[in-house]
Amino acid sequence: MQTLKIFQSLWAMEQRHPFLEEPSNSEKFEKIKSAGFNGVCIDLAAHEVEEFKKTQPLFRRHKLECMVNAFPYALDDLNPVLQLAKDFDACFVNIIGGVMPIDFRDGIPVVERWMQDGEDIGINVLFETHRDSILNDLYYTLQLIEAVPEMRLCADLSHFVVDREMWTPISDQDQDYINQILDRSDCFQGRVASREQIQIQLDFPQHQVWVDIFKEWWREGIKRWKKRNSEDATLVFLCELGPPGYAITDAQKLELSDRWQEALQIKSWIQSIWKELEESA
Repeated sequence: MQTLKIFQSLWAMEQRHPFLEEPSNSEKFEKIKSAGFNGVCIDLAAHEVEEFKKTQPLFRRHKLECMVNAFPYALDDLNPVLQLAKDFDACFVNIIGGVMPIDFRDGIPVVERWMQDGEDIGINVLFETHRDSILNDLYYTLQLIEAVPEMRLCADLSHFVVDREMWTPISDQDQDYINQILDRSDCFQGRVASREQIQIQLDFPQHQVWVDIFKEWWREGIKRWKKRNSEDATLVFLCELGPPGYAITDAQKLELSDRWQEALQIKSWIQSIWKELEESA
């Protein structure tokens, strides 16, 4: 039977509150575990490896699985992060690559090198759709995944909505482009964007059109994932609602919504989508 696992981002647990003390990592892990998440995603570049090694006992103590978002800014930067992921028994590494050739054809040897690095260490790597990275642009990404058929993605579709300033309703052409991304994605991330903002509040009435779009994209992505994967496969969905400045704040630097409650809401939506797809199979 196929399995769904929902992770929470450790970065998304940062409060960055103007006057309250930041919770400790221990407190953050306890909160994640108590809410029923299956794992935690950590975000790091090569120079942060030693610092993040300190979180390993927290994964063990709380029996939480690990995912790694890697930020390599040079070709050789990925290996230390891959080794940490191996030591943490991470399910895979999402690469947000800081090597960004202008021509997609020059990106081919970059992704091939990093895929080979992952294979050499024994860690599956995905390439995250993300601004200010090698997959900054939707059109560039479509060309690159066509040129490298074995390349797999982690779909954070919020970046492409802002990147292309997509209109509502979503055009047939844009939907076709998104479907091509979903067909290559082995992990999905939970954040809702609009054409102007990377992260919008889930319960504001003016945002419901985008909430509905993203829920349908997640449903379609999961449906396609289930169809192409084996009966014993596991899908990981990551809730990743970023702190300020991803989260919009008021003049007092206070957030306009409760990101933790929104993460739990997205978690609930994904569990419901998964159950509905299983029952309709």
